[in-house]
Amino acid sequence: MRTATATAAAVTTALLGAGVAAVAAGRHAADAALRPEPGRPLPGGPPLSVHAAGDGRVSLTRSLSSLRPGTYGLDAPGVHAVVGPVLSGVPHGADTVVRRLIGVTHGTLAPGTRVTLTPQVHLGNPRTALGLDHADVDVPGELGAMPAWFVPGLRDTWVIAVHGLGGSREHPMVVMPLLHSHRLPVLALAYRGDLGAPALPDGLGHLGESEWRDLDAAIRYALRYGARRVILYGWSTGATMALHAAERSALADRISGLVLDSPVLDWHATLRSLAAARRTPAAVLPLAVRAAEGRAGLRADRRPPGADPGALRVPTLVFHGPDDTIAPWEPSRRLAAARPDLVNLHTVRGAGHGAMWNADPDQYEEVLRRFLTPLM
Repeated sequence: MRTATATAAAVTTALLGAGVAAVAAGRHAADAALRPEPGRPLPGGPPLSVHAAGDGRVSLTRSLSSLRPGTYGLDAPGVHAVVGPVLSGVPHGADTVVRRLIGVTHGTLAPGTRVTLTPQVHLGNPRTALGLDHADVDVPGELGAMPAWFVPGLRDTWVIAVHGLGGSREHPMVVMPLLHSHRLPVLALAYRGDLGAPALPDGLGHLGESEWRDLDAAIRYALRYGARRVILYGWSTGATMALHAAERSALADRISGLVLDSPVLDWHATLRSLAAARRTPAAVLPLAVRAAEGRAGLRADRRPPGADPGALRVPTLVFHGPDDTIAPWEPSRRLAAARPDLVNLHTVRGAGHGAMWNADPDQYEEVLRRFLTPLM
């Protein structure tokens, strides 16, 4: 009897220990998924090796990511370059792909360099990267001053641009030339957790659930300094912030339109993707997602942005596609189907998360131009 009791106690202790370990592992994985790393691209494929570079071409390891259509940045420590489409008819090995090399903006693309394909094409600021005059401004927020770039324009409708997961305010520079050509002032915001901005109170991102208040502060700033109306333009969690602001802000009546690129509308799926990308063991993945939802304040009683299509009140353009592995596009499709009077979904195939412009810049900008024209 004593032996049986001792065995049962040992088994119970082992199970409790395993449970505690699993919970701890889940919490650790949750923190890894939520902890932002400004400027570090999101996982979207394995690192690529540079095999050769020169004469307007770069040879990279052949993979699904290196074969993606369009224009991208190549990132490595101390290195940044811009590559264009895959070149056909160019001799190459079976394990490589050759892309047009548009330019090396930082460092050297030496053979053997390990690089990551990223949607962030430009480095620097609007003046150094694009030749656009801008002012460095501070936007007062609830946690402190947030740095932003202001690119002036003649219109009184401002575009407030907000980057998303793994990005920085350099990401929105891909559309600044188009916006500037239409004389739209642009405010590109760095918000809590970004370099130079106030730190996150708990060190964790909240997928827009708290960050949207920084965008609300940017709306107040724009209206204080000359804007009569604003268009909110967000990528990834920046798009989620824009939807939150349109639904919750006391200044929502001054928002004339939304542009949402790769919006995070299903936080459960996004957290699962982020945790898996951080090499979370499959056995603790559900615990990690549950812990991350709790840590980020994404409780079951909170409805994700866009869950109530009736709450949408302004014209909305959504860029999204089926190849986004971080933020599934099905919620975007449902939103567009529920509000065809306000929502235009432009489907982009072959594009990763936050890379809808990259996959087909010309088509993207034409769709964007047609959407913005009546809102100017």
